[in-house]
Amino acid sequence: MTTQEKLESIFAAVVQRNPGEAEFHQAVREVLDSVGPALEKHPEYADAKIIERICEPERQIIFRVPWEDDRGEVHINRGFRVEFNSALGPYKGGLRFHPSVYLGIVKFLGFEQLFKNALTGMPIGGGKGGSDFDPRGRSDREVMRFCQSFMTELYRHIGEYTDVPAGDIGVGAREIGYLFGQYKRITNRYESGVLTGKGLAYGGAQVRREATGYGAVFFAQEMLRVTGDDLDGKRVVVSGSGNVATYAIEKVHQLGGTVVACSDSSGFIHDDKGIDVEVLKEVKQVRRERIAAYVQHRPHASFTAGQSVWQVPCHVALPSATQNELDATDAATLAAGGCLLVVEGANMPATPRAIRVFAETGVRFGPGKAANAGGVAASALEMQQNASRDSWTFAYSEQRLRDIMRDIHDRCYATADEYGMPGNYAAGANIDGFRSVAEAMLAHGLI
Repeated sequence: MTTQEKLESIFAAVVQRNPGEAEFHQAVREVLDSVGPALEKHPEYADAKIIERICEPERQIIFRVPWEDDRGEVHINRGFRVEFNSALGPYKGGLRFHPSVYLGIVKFLGFEQLFKNALTGMPIGGGKGGSDFDPRGRSDREVMRFCQSFMTELYRHIGEYTDVPAGDIGVGAREIGYLFGQYKRITNRYESGVLTGKGLAYGGAQVRREATGYGAVFFAQEMLRVTGDDLDGKRVVVSGSGNVATYAIEKVHQLGGTVVACSDSSGFIHDDKGIDVEVLKEVKQVRRERIAAYVQHRPHASFTAGQSVWQVPCHVALPSATQNELDATDAATLAAGGCLLVVEGANMPATPRAIRVFAETGVRFGPGKAANAGGVAASALEMQQNASRDSWTFAYSEQRLRDIMRDIHDRCYATADEYGMPGNYAAGANIDGFRSVAEAMLAHGLI
């Protein structure tokens, strides 16, 4: 049986064992399409069934989350934590609160997280969690009650040497604060390292909030650098308007580019003078309004409802909203509009067909498991500070983040070249992350 036939057999088994989990299947398929050359170079990986073991989470936890709203009505949500692989360190990955969350989403995110964390070169394994709870439209007290109920079960499974959750979609500083408070209350321990993304007043780290967006832009800058170019003067389009998108916009402007459009689920805004980050923060972070409210403050800007932001021509695209948001039609539109590179700020936002269009049209592609690793890298730096009871300055933390993102870029670039696929950042990221995890798993024996 050839290597490709073995990989097809493994993928078929994954689909059979995990029915109905389309996002997880997609994430596994994308990795398996890349790692064949590594298996041929290292037959010991196949002998030890590394691929099969990596595709099966070490632990999957599903639990009930009952809570009461402000009217006294009881609600029941479902909570998840998938502890995917701890070969490199304690499980590390965010919590997502969104109605779309189910086991397949959490497994896809945990699988991606494993390779992403490996690429950082830091001692952290891969995991992910969340709930189908929707914090939008809920009062602070309702969110607090939900978080307390969620942590009442989750606390049994986490710890600074076991599993360290962070934030994700729907889980920001407010939610992390409530979760940490309940953990402390139940355990009677002030264990700062059990959660990351904490507030600066109680063990949080500088640049953590900005890290994913900043990191994606640093990665884009490195992709341009190896071609003798940079962001100065480039038109950029960013999807989303949450933390990742907001701070990506901020960093693009600091590096001389101009972000001319961003979006939320209702549509997109186009501001040819450049998105005003402070106005965007006021609308989305302070007032928690839809993005259409931006044009009330910037009347020269326009809002387009229900359409794709990718119709706005740009040199650099940063999809930073959610999975599978950018399809083949969007990819063709970007290529026709002169896009030079697409860098994923979200997890798997480009569909497989979109990625093929980028390859066919010469648009360079930076995959999320490499490009958006800034968030987890900063989380690991927060863990370091908590462990040493230390606190670093914003400038020092940002420089550490920049160095890590440069190293991730260089590892992906060099690995792609080593395996005869120059410029293929997706293959480079998958192979390099896979090798790191595989070597650790071999060293630990059959566990």
